[in-house]
Amino acid sequence: MISCSLNRVKRVLCLGAHSDDIEIGCGGTILSLIEKSNRIEFYCLVLCANPERTMEAKRSANAFLARARKKTIVVKSLRDGFLPYLGPPVKECFEELKKVFTPDVIFTHCRHDLHQDHRLVCELTWNTFRDHFILEYEIPKYDADLRSPNFFVPLTETHARTKVKNLMRYFTTQQNKQWFSEELFYGLMRLRATEAASVTRYAEAFYCRKVLLETSNQAI
Repeated sequence: MISCSLNRVKRVLCLGAHSDDIEIGCGGTILSLIEKSNRIEFYCLVLCANPERTMEAKRSANAFLARARKKTIVVKSLRDGFLPYLGPPVKECFEELKKVFTPDVIFTHCRHDLHQDHRLVCELTWNTFRDHFILEYEIPKYDADLRSPNFFVPLTETHARTKVKNLMRYFTTQQNKQWFSEELFYGLMRLRATEAASVTRYAEAFYCRKVLLETSNQAI
């Protein structure tokens, strides 16, 4: 298996349709990046949240990013489940974001995600950020839309447990849903670590559509 390094990443953009998406999809990777480098600046954008879920999103993001050099957390109040019908405001939000933040890496939803809000976020990510390194994260759900990922980030047991602990602590509005459980989060990370032949017990997985191989000395 070929490996690559994210050690020279300085700016990371995390996009999520809902208040817990980023943490579920790449929370462990965020913790790992912060531990490896104190130079990284994070920008987190959540698009759909009512007042209660807005509070959850901000508290969770601040916990995950507590040791980050710099962080910006933005939570919008677009209507949950209706993003395909609200495309222009989402596109305008992304275009404004592009003017003020230039990321080295973008974490966004997967193209094949069967949730309509997730798919639109992914589509407009690629539509807006055309010259960036984009990793699409996965969200387990009833729709059974998980696929075979091609990019893996091994996680220490500490990062995996911190991720799950924070999910259960900060997103109390979701704990009445049968899928929102410690067993599911640990199980998926354990499975992805097995697929990656990781030396750790846990990993997060992503879908990487395009990678540019640079041959200059300045290649990242």
